[in-house]
Amino acid sequence: MRYTKQYSSPSELLVILENRGLDCSDTENAEHILRSIGYYRLSGYLYPFLKAPKSEHIYKSDSTLGKALSLYEFDRELRLLLFNQIERIEIAVRSAITNIACEETEDVFWMSKSEYFANTDKFNKTIQLVDKEIQASREDFILHFKESYEEPYPPSWMIAEIIPLGTLTRVYENISSNQIRKKIARYFGLSVPVFISWMTIITLTRNSCCHHARLWNRSLSLRALTMTRPLRPWLEDDVQQGRVFFTLCILKHFIDIIRPDNDFKQNLLVLLEKYPMIDTQAMGFVDNWLEQPLWEC
Repeated sequence: MRYTKQYSSPSELLVILENRGLDCSDTENAEHILRSIGYYRLSGYLYPFLKAPKSEHIYKSDSTLGKALSLYEFDRELRLLLFNQIERIEIAVRSAITNIACEETEDVFWMSKSEYFANTDKFNKTIQLVDKEIQASREDFILHFKESYEEPYPPSWMIAEIIPLGTLTRVYENISSNQIRKKIARYFGLSVPVFISWMTIITLTRNSCCHHARLWNRSLSLRALTMTRPLRPWLEDDVQQGRVFFTLCILKHFIDIIRPDNDFKQNLLVLLEKYPMIDTQAMGFVDNWLEQPLWEC
């Protein structure tokens, strides 16, 4: 099948939306907004307002452009909230992996030595990525190391600072010492499989935030593992593991360990109160989520 859709200008798209039943009268400068945001990006926030069957592209009677823009703004603020927590988690995980592995191996260069890893092929692929990051890095500490020392690779804590979070997770996953992997995971109150699973979810969420992707009602194809024997307050009820609420739970678990006096819960409540029209069930929230042990803290 050939793609036959033609380009439509923002003014033309505005007419199309109105002809499909969307009330745009509640939004000043609607054409300018379409031009600034882009119809394709905004269409993901218009989708919930379509009548069934959605393939007919007819909007429900009370649908307005303003409501779709409120969804858009909520999602933007949600991404900022999540990214703020992910930043703290990412820094803490980088520190824990390098500190614990350096202590256990007594080797500051462990991350660049194959003897510490279970799968040689995976190690070789990772070290190729490390080579590229070192080559491209303009960080002062990397430039100083290359100018001052003869070792081919910098200490592990320097490598951990320049590789992507996903690569660091693969480094952790490939560590041959189960004792080291357990110690790192236990530092965050988790088993090894759950730690790997949750770091993968955090990485995917981080990337979504960085690329301004729709997050609030997205369903992840990757289902995170959950704790069967929690070491800390967790969830008593089952929740949808592919929805953003479960991601929020993952982030709260980490941030409560990293920064016990955090205001993550308060900021989330403020955001939800600011946008009362949000369908939290579409985000995977359970009705009694604030009564769950994790969120009572």
